[in-house]
Amino acid sequence: MRSQRIKHALVVTTAAAAALLLSGCGGGAAQTQAATTSATPSASETSSPPASGEATDTAAAPASSQATQTGTALCQASGLKATTDSTGGGAAGSIYMKLILTNSGAAPCLLKGYAGVSLTDGPDGDPIGAAATRDDSTPVTDVVLAPGQAGVATLRYTQAANFGDCTRTPAAGFRVYPPEDTASLFLAQPLDACSNTEINLLTIGAFQPK
Repeated sequence: MRSQRIKHALVVTTAAAAALLLSGCGGGAAQTQAATTSATPSASETSSPPASGEATDTAAAPASSQATQTGTALCQASGLKATTDSTGGGAAGSIYMKLILTNSGAAPCLLKGYAGVSLTDGPDGDPIGAAATRDDSTPVTDVVLAPGQAGVATLRYTQAANFGDCTRTPAAGFRVYPPEDTASLFLAQPLDACSNTEINLLTIGAFQPK
């Protein structure tokens, strides 16, 4: 009888231990799954942020801000009238004159920097000699021209007779390129030019408000 009780107790103890073992294994599996689930990012977390070059607020920016950054359109030859004023006189064989560009268009335009100027034998002729060199003694500034307004730049012409090695050639006037423009204006003013490209007869300053 006692032997049967011992066997029964051993069976109960063994069953209890097995139950505890199974319970511990099940709990560990559940914890592992919970940890795996919490480490898995949600769909919103896996979405990549916008690349640095992609626009969010920028795409919605009004066009007016870009227009402000761009500024007024540059003046072009087709909307300008060229004249000179040589009342400034001269010195040491040079003539100082004002190159005047007037806005003949219907909208404001920006005149900034240096004109390209050369002597030529006619409205459609080729340049003669060297083009004008820049005189940077006056600062470059924004000159906004309303319709009818003008900007001025100092243009100096040195007499060709001052250069003994000058191959003198008659010029009909000036070819004038507004800043940053590939089209030109012709300004009639008969002068002697030097066909030698190493001789500089002309200098041009930056445009200033008139």
